[in-house]
Amino acid sequence: MKLKLEITDIAALMRAEVRAGEKAVSTAMREAGNSLKSAWRGQITGAGLGARLARTIRSEDYPKGSNSLNAAALVWSKAPVIIGAHDTGPLIRSRDGFWLAIPTPAAGKSLRGGRITPLEWERRTGLRLRFVYRRRGPSLLVAEGRLNSKGRATASRSKIGRGLTTVPIFLLVPQVRLKKRLDLARDAERVVDGMPGRIVAGWHT
Repeated sequence: MKLKLEITDIAALMRAEVRAGEKAVSTAMREAGNSLKSAWRGQITGAGLGARLARTIRSEDYPKGSNSLNAAALVWSKAPVIIGAHDTGPLIRSRDGFWLAIPTPAAGKSLRGGRITPLEWERRTGLRLRFVYRRRGPSLLVAEGRLNSKGRATASRSKIGRGLTTVPIFLLVPQVRLKKRLDLARDAERVVDGMPGRIVAGWHT
C-alpha cells in the first residue's frame, strides 16, 4: 500500500479566497453603478428631458483605489430637485398662495434662461399686463399688442393702433401637477436584484 501525504497551507488558501472575494464584490459594485448610471441617463433622454440633464447623473465607487468585501457604489444627480420632481410628479402651488403664471408661446423666453415671469415680461416689452378672470379654465394675463413673425407679443408701432390685438401672455392656475416622467426606482431595483449573480460570476472566474 502506497500513501501520499500533501500539506496544504489553509491560511494561504483563505487569504487567496478573501482577495478573490474582495475583487469580485468591488468589480460587481463598479459594474452595477455604471449600469444604473447608464439606465437613468437613458430614461432621462428617452423622456425628452435632454442630454444636459442626463449628464447630471454621476457615479462613484468606494473605497477608491482598492478592493473590499464592503465595497459600495453611489449613483446620484447634480440636479436632484429637477430629477426628483420628474420622478415623483409633485403637486406645485405658488409659495405665496396666489396664481401660478404659465407663459404662453407669445410670452417668449426669459433672458436669463427658462420661463419668463410677468414682471420681467412687462419690463422687457414696456407693455402692461391685464388680468382676465374666467370661471372655467385658467384665468389669463393679457396685453394689448401685436404678434411678430416669430409669434411673440410686442408693442404696436402704429400710431393709429393698426394690428393691435389682445394677446394672452400667461395662463393663471392655482396649482398644477407635474407629470411623472421617470421611474428611477425600477432601474435601481433591477440592478440590486442582479448583484448576487454579478458577485458569484466574478468570484469564480
